[in-house]
Amino acid sequence: MFLNDEMTLDERVLRFLRTRGHTAGLERRVERFSRLGEHSAVWLAIGGAGVAVDRARRGRWRRAVAAVGGTYVLNTALKFAAGRRRPSLAGLPPLTGTPTGLSFPSAHASTSFAGALAYSRLGLPTGALYGLAGGLALSRLYLGVHYPSDVLAGALLGTTVAWCATDSRSRGTTGTAGAGAGGSA
Repeated sequence: MFLNDEMTLDERVLRFLRTRGHTAGLERRVERFSRLGEHSAVWLAIGGAGVAVDRARRGRWRRAVAAVGGTYVLNTALKFAAGRRRPSLAGLPPLTGTPTGLSFPSAHASTSFAGALAYSRLGLPTGALYGLAGGLALSRLYLGVHYPSDVLAGALLGTTVAWCATDSRSRGTTGTAGAGAGGSA
């Protein structure tokens, strides 16, 4: 199959990802997995659990959850400002529904990478968090609802917000670790 020379790199990469490794069963599983990232649900749940069980660092957990929530709000505003429509590839309809027809940046990617950084700074396993974040971000490409640049921009946005909003010294398990200017609540 020859690709149209007028396709952008984003469209070429997305078409490649949408035409490789697809079976009906896998598509259903990826669509269900991707739902975990809707409205940053899994990340808010992880943070909420941290707030509930880690009393010594509750203030830092709250800031981490606020970083995820703030990322979602900022992402939504950027989507409306950018106004980029979701992908439309001939013969390859999206495999899931979306709350809006807007694509840039990916909220799944932005909140996932914000959550991964914010919660890893609180001592949760970095590999598992980034594995979940990467899987949720890539699921949006597999399902055909984002361009690769949407996902990349979302990951950069979430990382930047979490980097600015959370304290890198907050790693560790004691109530005093990283208790700089904000301290523990």
